[in-house]
Amino acid sequence: MSNRPPRKPNSGGRRRGGGARSGGARGGVTLKRSADGRGWLLSHPAGVRERADDLEEVRAMLDAGEIDVAVDELRWLLSGCGEMIEAHFLLGKLAVETDGDVELGRGHFGFGFQLGERAWRRAGEPHPMPALHPANRAFFDCGRGLAWCLRELGKRELALEVLAKLRAADPSDPLGLAGWVDELATADTPLVPLATLFTPRDA
Repeated sequence: MSNRPPRKPNSGGRRRGGGARSGGARGGVTLKRSADGRGWLLSHPAGVRERADDLEEVRAMLDAGEIDVAVDELRWLLSGCGEMIEAHFLLGKLAVETDGDVELGRGHFGFGFQLGERAWRRAGEPHPMPALHPANRAFFDCGRGLAWCLRELGKRELALEVLAKLRAADPSDPLGLAGWVDELATADTPLVPLATLFTPRDA
């Protein structure tokens, strides 16, 4: 993973990420009821929405194998808006899968998870909070990544706490987290193979 400073925002000669970076998160991550009234969705601040195109560029970099450039871009994006849950997820994923850095992965996954978990708690811990909805998915993926890292670091009880919160938020458990809990309960059984950790389970 590259240690060079984040790339400066003028490489393509066009305005990036919806405009200025000085606005920050502008309001923070919150939870709102879905339009159909059947569930709850994370509402991401304006700073996150303005950077949606930047994240698409990062995904294109990753598809092209430009890992170091993507990491620099993600760090730069977070320097302007730290509440980008998906950026934290991607950095955690890259830390674990590319560098085998479980501690760094835990840090990014944990920060992304906390952003969503705090919004959920402030709203009174309502459910369901659909795990597969695009507004919620990065939060759940951060939680899964955090639980995996905690298990790898020998912190089984903390991993179980994270999984319990995710299952309380979406009791239908479309990501199969009940199986993770069962594996954690069997002491030294590996939680989930790294190769399948982030394999999509969307129906």
